[in-house]
Amino acid sequence: MQVGLHALGIGDGARPEVIRAVAGAAEAHGFATLWSGEHVVLVDAPASRYPYSADGRIAVPADADWLDPLLTLTCAAAATSRISLATGVLLLPEHNPVVLAKQAATLDVLSAGRLTLGVGIGWSEEEFRALGVPFAHRGRRTAEYVAALRTLWSDDVASFDGEFTRFHAVRVNPKPLRDRRIPVVVGGNSDAALRRVAAFGDGWYGFNLTASAVAERVAALAAHCERHGRTLRELTVAVSLSDGSPGLLPRLAGIGVTELVVVAAPPSTPDEAARWVADLADRWITDHP
Repeated sequence: MQVGLHALGIGDGARPEVIRAVAGAAEAHGFATLWSGEHVVLVDAPASRYPYSADGRIAVPADADWLDPLLTLTCAAAATSRISLATGVLLLPEHNPVVLAKQAATLDVLSAGRLTLGVGIGWSEEEFRALGVPFAHRGRRTAEYVAALRTLWSDDVASFDGEFTRFHAVRVNPKPLRDRRIPVVVGGNSDAALRRVAAFGDGWYGFNLTASAVAERVAALAAHCERHGRTLRELTVAVSLSDGSPGLLPRLAGIGVTELVVVAAPPSTPDEAARWVADLADRWITDHP
């Protein structure tokens, strides 16, 4: 069972000196992955319901610094050499897939092939409206964009004719380093999200779940995979817990979870941040260096 850390890009975790300190300490102390999420826009009084809390409200204040995840992870990549990097999650339907193909492949090359692209469909109608992207059919748009990204990464001369994006005989370079692929992990806890994982994902990122909910959601994911002629073993399964403790790790591994992601906010100075990461490793990673 691997342990990842979702701590970069927001609030004190948006400070470059803290990003570098957290990234270096996380690599030194045995964390498997650094995760960073995305919102381009927050609003003070959203009408949209946040799906990952009981009260429907996101815990991040609307006026908090929230960095772009690809740029955040580029900073983290420059401070490390081995630890994996993952967007958790990037809101794919808000992006131009041709531009994103180049951005993601660039980070993959700069990090020597360490990037996983975690994607989600988004939940904030206000954010989509501000970006001029239709909120309707964002699930279909996400599935199509994943197919377009994989075409752009794999083909020297790429063409695609879809409902939401079209391009003909274009070259987008560089190419990702691992067989011209970047793993695409699909985020979300709903049945619809699990169907997307089974249909086209390389993995799943379940966010802020109770331990009992993880078992039920993993079983549901396995059933969806079977319907698509796949098995759960083909996927990475990363989850963050709302009520987690290190004693749950063997149980989670037994049901198919491959990575437990610790979600936490770092302190404001590099020295404190490095000690904070070491304390987290002492708690969560039994075999860290």
